[in-house]
Amino acid sequence: MASDPRDNRFAFGENWASFLSLLDEDRIRAAEESITERLGDLRGKTFLDVGSGSGLFSLAARNLGASVVSFDFDLSSVWCTEELRRRYYPGSSGWDVMQGSVLDQPFLKSLGQFNVVYSWGVLHHTGNLWQALENVASLGRPGSQLFISIYNDQGATSRLWTRVKRRYNSSGRAGRLFLVLGVGGYFQVGNLFDITLRRIKHRPSPQRGRGMDRKHDLVDWVGGYPFEVATPDKVFTFYRERGFQLTGLKTCGGGLGCNEYVLDYPALPSNI
Repeated sequence: MASDPRDNRFAFGENWASFLSLLDEDRIRAAEESITERLGDLRGKTFLDVGSGSGLFSLAARNLGASVVSFDFDLSSVWCTEELRRRYYPGSSGWDVMQGSVLDQPFLKSLGQFNVVYSWGVLHHTGNLWQALENVASLGRPGSQLFISIYNDQGATSRLWTRVKRRYNSSGRAGRLFLVLGVGGYFQVGNLFDITLRRIKHRPSPQRGRGMDRKHDLVDWVGGYPFEVATPDKVFTFYRERGFQLTGLKTCGGGLGCNEYVLDYPALPSNI
């Protein structure tokens, strides 16, 4: 019998708990700008953060005037999100935090529907990407927005990264450190090459946004398992067949990283 990838799951929440010590107003502002750039004005809207992780983007949405519901499968991630609510909105209504899985349909049904359903870099870590994509399709009402980011499918390269992630989660402390340092060095060489090429061609360097941290992102990348990928056309076709309309797309250019999608939930049939 094949093993369930969820049995070898990365401890996402432990990584984000460490990240909270770095959180400051500049990072929060960057997260707010990232959400506003993709989704516009959130004032007065209901916002569901599917897989809240560190809680940073739930906090950003609350700061932007949304009423927020956050949930995560990982108990340490739930703690992180609750900690940010305690720090910034103690005793305040308008932000609920809970533990739950996007693969648990009865749990999702209990949440109701939202104006904005947001899930950055989460659904590909569930162990069942396409079921997760299906499940979030029920969480918005007609005219609501769905924002998701999904790792790009690079074929053989993605399969290689899957093996790296499995090895990380089956290794001890020393083995994990070796993998993080090795992958970090690999990326550093690539970054230096990219910077040199941009200078030769007089291209501006891309701005780093979202308020995250390179070290914690690196650990999340190396250890992030379960791990699934999808090409933009497959995700687009999947949602088009369900009546969604793509209103925003930001790709990683066919390389390593996430493709970001903004989709409108389908409107009710005209005869209803």
